[in-house]
Amino acid sequence: MSKADKTKQYIIEKTAPVFNTKGFAGTSLNDITSATGLTKGSIYGNFENKDEVAMAAFDHNYGLVVKMVRDKMDSRPHPLDKLKVYLTLYSEFTKIPSLQGGCPVLNTAIEADDTHPGLRARAAAAIDNWIQTIVKIIKAGQDKGQVKQGPDAKEFATAFIALIEGGIMMTKVTGRMDSLKGALKQAEKMIADITP
Repeated sequence: MSKADKTKQYIIEKTAPVFNTKGFAGTSLNDITSATGLTKGSIYGNFENKDEVAMAAFDHNYGLVVKMVRDKMDSRPHPLDKLKVYLTLYSEFTKIPSLQGGCPVLNTAIEADDTHPGLRARAAAAIDNWIQTIVKIIKAGQDKGQVKQGPDAKEFATAFIALIEGGIMMTKVTGRMDSLKGALKQAEKMIADITP
């Protein structure tokens, strides 16, 4: 990796938590320079503008979450146990460093839906990827007789994600974990309903 690539990666890693906590609009150039210890010139010598830094930071944050989920799923061969990874992971989101500011997909989707087409597109792609991951898990389980036949995998995935993300959003807004606990309990019932 070249020195320029290392500097760019350093900027991404240091600003990713800031963008996930403060959002695009709330993150200033001063926040970026404070997080990195670099000058404005160094930042803009590696990135064209704040948008480029924000999109790279989103990609980094999302990549951390995807890796965390995959690592936990790899040790669970049963499809229903793979789905339960989401429940375990998100029930402890306040203790996971890369999720301290909340789910990067949710945070970005809420902020960028009407204001930042580039970030909105990234968040939408992340949601589509999450849906497809769950659909594959369910269909593989159905093929092996480990998941009930009949439930529409895409509808299940969409509702499952909506429960988790909605619970996180309500918990972040209210500061009360009961919203997330209730949502995760319903998501757990969804898994029970597709158990043969």
